[in-house]
Amino acid sequence: MDAILSGIDYWHWWILAGILLIFEISAPSFFFLWLAIAAAITGFVLLAMPDLGWQYQAMTFSGLSIASIAAFRRYRRSRPMVTDQPTLNRRGEQYVGRTFTLTEPIINNNGVIRVDDSTWRINGADLPAGSTVKVVGAQGVMLQVEALEK
Repeated sequence: MDAILSGIDYWHWWILAGILLIFEISAPSFFFLWLAIAAAITGFVLLAMPDLGWQYQAMTFSGLSIASIAAFRRYRRSRPMVTDQPTLNRRGEQYVGRTFTLTEPIINNNGVIRVDDSTWRINGADLPAGSTVKVVGAQGVMLQVEALEK
């Protein structure tokens, strides 16, 4: 096994980088890209230092992989993605600010409301059916409502 690992050359790392890029293209996740970059850099390090042992190559690849993923996560956290639909995958938050008429009363601070084509659980002050409420927040599948003054 040691004989196989000691035969690793710089171009092996570049082939690994290419394979990882193919994985990234076929399953975009921004994960394999950073591993591919680390493999390519490891290949360049091995090209500059051809006598580098396989243990040091593995440590270089591991360290560069961790560093590149951490650097990207730090970059992404400091520059969040701007989108025209920030609540796209948070359906409950899309209803914040909308008003509805209760078809069923809110009892013990819990109730149900019909919103478009679905039914949502609501949380708010006890109110009779026919009251108008405004959605002021969302916590998971529960909408927070307040009564509107008439």
